[in-house]
Amino acid sequence: MELGLVGLGKMGGNMRERIRRAGHTVIGYDRNADLADVHSLEELVDKLSGPRVVWVMVPAGEPTQSTVDRLAELLEPGDVVVDGGNSRWTDDEKHAGELAAKGIGFVDCGVSGGVWGLENGYALMYGGDAEHVARVQPVFDALKPAGDFGAVHAGKVGAGHFAKMVHNGIEYAMMQAYAEGWELLEKVDSVENVREVFRSWQEGTVIRSWLLDLAVDALDEDEHLDGLRGYAQDSGEGRWTVEAAIDHAVPLPAITASLFARFASRQEDSPQMKMIAALRNQFGGHAVEKK
Repeated sequence: MELGLVGLGKMGGNMRERIRRAGHTVIGYDRNADLADVHSLEELVDKLSGPRVVWVMVPAGEPTQSTVDRLAELLEPGDVVVDGGNSRWTDDEKHAGELAAKGIGFVDCGVSGGVWGLENGYALMYGGDAEHVARVQPVFDALKPAGDFGAVHAGKVGAGHFAKMVHNGIEYAMMQAYAEGWELLEKVDSVENVREVFRSWQEGTVIRSWLLDLAVDALDEDEHLDGLRGYAQDSGEGRWTVEAAIDHAVPLPAITASLFARFASRQEDSPQMKMIAALRNQFGGHAVEKK
């Protein structure tokens, strides 16, 4: 089949290559002309035979909104738009409604796989009407890992990105658990080879995972991570997961704590701990450290 792909960065570029390897035609557009097959959305749409499928792989928020708005003007009834970025599920509902008013279908797709997806395949979680999903199915089949698993029609519009959001929230908590365990192992004198302890967990333990494998790879590159600063950004999906939990009264203590730990990593000097130190000094005369 033919596919228009908008956004050819680290993920989009590799996805284009994997889909082509499966025998499909991909026409890609990116603002970086060196990456693009065509040089405008208009040219991309003109080169596709109808009914068209256009996959959007750009950052969430305004970049996705402006792209969907422009495609709504260029596409025709019967065409389908897929949002494969990290959009919030509530945006999916909005985009689906805007496109439906013009007879254009919409599918949201959470994509996981990172830089390894080209060779290993991408885990896909998609939402939308069955008829629209069926139009995109050959591309889903090309992108997913080999075997029976790795892709799911999670439900109606928004379900794909909601599932990917929860996936990322779980990822936050898992990374935090590995990080806390690593720091504790590094802290004690009796454990002399923390990296090899992590490596030993890769087989035969209940905590083995791809994240653990990646942790070992990182420690092989820099055994004590001396070359890194203890600063971690967040993509936004961890925040959305916690917000959704509040909206639905679902307790997420581990995921919430892992998100807040990232916020703490960005503080050179914790304002909260200043107050804690002051209070301990006030009620118990405990020593404080002055700047």
